[in-house]
Amino acid sequence: MQDSQTDACASAARHRSARAAVPRVLVAALLLGTSGQVVRAEAPVAAATAPAPVFTLDQALAAAGNSAPGLDAAAADLRAAQAGRTVAGLRPNPEVQVQVENVGGTGQFRGTQSAETTTGFALPIELGGKRSARIAVADAQTWRAEVEAAVVAADLRLQVTQAYIAAIAAERRVEIAQMEADFAAVGFRAASARVTAGAASPIEQQRADVLRINADVALDRARREAETARANLGRLIGQPVVGLLDRNWFERVDAYGPSAPIKAEGTLTLAAAEADLATASAQVRLARSQRVPDVTLNAGAKRLSASNDTAAVFGVSIPLPLFNGGKAALDQATAQESASDARRRVALIDTEREIASAQAELANAAASARAAGGPSLAAAFEAARIAGIGYANGKLSQLDLIEAQRTLAQTRSAYVDALIAYHSAEANLARLVAPAPDRGTAQ
Repeated sequence: MQDSQTDACASAARHRSARAAVPRVLVAALLLGTSGQVVRAEAPVAAATAPAPVFTLDQALAAAGNSAPGLDAAAADLRAAQAGRTVAGLRPNPEVQVQVENVGGTGQFRGTQSAETTTGFALPIELGGKRSARIAVADAQTWRAEVEAAVVAADLRLQVTQAYIAAIAAERRVEIAQMEADFAAVGFRAASARVTAGAASPIEQQRADVLRINADVALDRARREAETARANLGRLIGQPVVGLLDRNWFERVDAYGPSAPIKAEGTLTLAAAEADLATASAQVRLARSQRVPDVTLNAGAKRLSASNDTAAVFGVSIPLPLFNGGKAALDQATAQESASDARRRVALIDTEREIASAQAELANAAASARAAGGPSLAAAFEAARIAGIGYANGKLSQLDLIEAQRTLAQTRSAYVDALIAYHSAEANLARLVAPAPDRGTAQ
């Protein structure tokens, strides 16, 4: 009888001990998640005294600018356009002409005794402003190349920013997956303790075990995705990404509310269409100038073998535009100019519309990010903490605990999504309003 009472007392003591231990592990796990990142067990003191270097977005952009092949191609195109401007300013080369007459005939013209040799120069004279028109076309094309180089640089900045956002967001998702795995592990231990103490059905332990396995699988997947995102960023910037990514930048949300509309004039987005229009207008000028015939001046000296005398020779040649007067080419250039002007007006409307949409998107994303990282996140942490304690004390069911933990994970994931949307909207707006390069003195 005494042995039975002793066993009962021991069982009750184990039951109370198990129930008392559960809240402690659950609360500890929840406290790990409230910091916003997974706390690692290894060398906490060393991490505090020697923080790891941070690889910032500016460093990524600088590295990309030093290694991007697209920038090299754009620079080569610009050099080609500048060389084309030099070519356009060159005048036609003179010609050396040598002509021999009255040779290889019959009678007195047999042989070379009656040969007449003329040596001279021919100098083409361009009329109608052809040279200045060519220079105008080359200037417009050079400006277009400058715009294209700026477009490539702006697009690269956007790509690097997006890749950086993807990489740091993937690492944040690893933290969330780690938190879920920690919760699942603690929940499994708590369910096992409750089952051992006779306070719960074995089905709770089985359910907790399934959640733990699924959480571990999700954690492995999140780690692989983070490694891939970091590697993709490294490929884009031409070097491995070493160190931590800038968490402070990712979590910083600047205030962005209603503001005045941003005009499309002067933006890089519109500059390409304006450069195309400038080139088309210069082509019209060139086509008009080519309708004016050029003049070729000839001057030389003729030697007459029969008398051994020398005489000067002068000549002028002018082409007759009987079959090709240049009207068709002018009509073609004029039509292309009209099309370019229409495309510029379309680009103006589209750019202003896209800028307005980007402004609204950025404002909405900023508001969503501030809301997602504020009271709702704190409330989700508190709900999960209370659910853990309540489950350990037998006041809440396992399903209540699972739901609270799932809500916390979803809230943290939504916060990351909101930060992604904010920084992406910010980068897109910056790309749309990027200033166009100055045209300089090219006319």
